[in-house]
Amino acid sequence: MRTLSATLMSLMITAARAMAAGGGSEGEGMGLLATFFIAFGILIVLFQFIPGVMLFVGMVKGIFSASDEKSHGTMGTK
Repeated sequence: MRTLSATLMSLMITAARAMAAGGGSEGEGMGLLATFFIAFGILIVLFQFIPGVMLFVGMVKGIFSASDEKSHGTMGTK
């Protein structure tokens, strides 16, 4: 356990120093094409998320309406 915590601590210190260095690319940003690519990926995820939420809501409604029909269904007819 002591070895694992020492290893994780040294990795975190090394990663923090590497991120603080920056790699010398402070002047460069993402290009326009990279921005469009990321935006396109986000749109794909969003357009798949909306039907998924609608399907989930429909399933939940179906589960609860089926339990209501069973409890109120045919108790007094026979």
